[in-house]
Amino acid sequence: MYNLSVKNLTKVYGKKKPYTAVDGISFDLSPGEILGLLGPNGSGKTTTIQMLLGTLTATSGSILYFGKDFFQHRSEVLQSVSFASTYTSLPYILTVRENLKCFGLYYGITDFEKRTDPLLERFGIMDKKHSPISSLSAGQITRLMLVKAFFTNPKVVLLDEPTASLDPDVSQEVCKFLLEERDRTGLSILFTSHKMEEVAELCDRTIFLKKGKIIADDLPENLARSVSLYQLRLTITDGMKRTVALAEKHKLTYQLEHRAISLSLDEKIIPGFLNELMQAGVSYASIQIQEPSLEDYFLKIAEKTL
Repeated sequence: MYNLSVKNLTKVYGKKKPYTAVDGISFDLSPGEILGLLGPNGSGKTTTIQMLLGTLTATSGSILYFGKDFFQHRSEVLQSVSFASTYTSLPYILTVRENLKCFGLYYGITDFEKRTDPLLERFGIMDKKHSPISSLSAGQITRLMLVKAFFTNPKVVLLDEPTASLDPDVSQEVCKFLLEERDRTGLSILFTSHKMEEVAELCDRTIFLKKGKIIADDLPENLARSVSLYQLRLTITDGMKRTVALAEKHKLTYQLEHRAISLSLDEKIIPGFLNELMQAGVSYASIQIQEPSLEDYFLKIAEKTL
């Protein structure tokens, strides 16, 4: 049984001039899976998450959590679902402790400090426990939102750009934490981000939205390879003309920079191409091979959208 199952989910705004923000999307989230929900701005990611939380009413379609209809069992289901986003806010007048306590009461949690203190320590904001939210930086608030999302021991966590305001070292620590929590508890995570390296590291599978529709559902590495070739960079010490001739023979795209040449080519032909260079007597001082990335895929789709 899936922890989350979405079928033909649709959101249409307006009646006279209707605008379809989410257009009949379907996907499943398995126990212990981290699923990336990606797409350019305006593709429908945040609208989808709002419908999954019940803060926005779907026009049509179905949402099932743990096999139960979300529209009929919303209160029960949300006891096992949590959410964190860089773009939400907390009551500024209350302290960190007071905010967490209020939130814990919604879940009937009485030992909230026993649960929250280790997380506050983990995210480096234990010293802010008695400080008002108004005194926190954007990065500290983001980390607090993660504490709020995880201290209830959820089975499904919806994370909307959870590392957007964080420094690289803190972002790395958050990613490490998410993987540890997934491995420790078997929870499921739906994860949106514009940091493609982060998505590739974290996600078992990625869904890509464009204009409200799912246009891809695959492993991150497969999406990357679908739009881009490997980049081979050689620093030539002898035989640049022969290298260029071989590149043109194989109809490869290449760029020259002083004594270096960068070529775009399929992974499968790299060994054969290097062997041809050797047979042609080409010498090179260094070689770099760069795999296509998920960012290549994102930029290609975003470019088409623009």
